[in-house]
Amino acid sequence: MARLESSLQRINQWDTALAVRCNLACRFGWAREVFRAVSRLGDGVFWYALMLLMLVIYGAEALGAVARMALAGMFGVALYGALKSATARPRPCEVYPTITAQAAPLDRFSFPSGHTLHAVSFSSIATAYYPDLGAPLWSFAALVAASRPILGLHYPSDVLAGALMGWAIAIMVLSV
Repeated sequence: MARLESSLQRINQWDTALAVRCNLACRFGWAREVFRAVSRLGDGVFWYALMLLMLVIYGAEALGAVARMALAGMFGVALYGALKSATARPRPCEVYPTITAQAAPLDRFSFPSGHTLHAVSFSSIATAYYPDLGAPLWSFAALVAASRPILGLHYPSDVLAGALMGWAIAIMVLSV
C-alpha cells in the first residue's frame, strides 16, 4: 500500500509541476490570447460549425457523421458531468498560487477535461467519415487540449483522461 501511495504522490508531483510549467506560457500576451480564443472555440462553437459545414458541403451523406457526433456530445456531457461531481477535484488555479486562471471555467471542477473529451470524440468521428479533415481537426484538437493546462484550468492528467474518454466514446458511437 505504501508503494502505491508513493507512486501516486510522484504522479501528482509530476502533474502539478507540468501544470505550473504550462501555465507559464501565459506570460506572453499573444499566447494567452491565442489559447483563450482556441478554448472559447472549443466550448462548442467550432464543433457546431463543423457539423453544420459538413451538412452544407456533403449534404445527406453527412447525416450519419453528424448524428454520431451529436450522440457523442450527449454521452460526453453526461460522463464528464458525473465524473466532475463524483471526484470534485479542484482546479489547479484554486489550489496552487503559482497557477493563475487565464480564462473563466465553464464549471467548478477539474477532472476530466470536457473540452478535450469532446475535441477527441468529435475529431475521431469526423475523420472516420472524412479522413481529409484529419490534419485541421487533429491540429485544432491538440490546441484545445493544450489550452486547458496553459490557461490554468486543468492538470495534464485531466486532459489525458478527457482524451482517453473521448476516444472511447467515439469508438462506442462509431460501432453503433
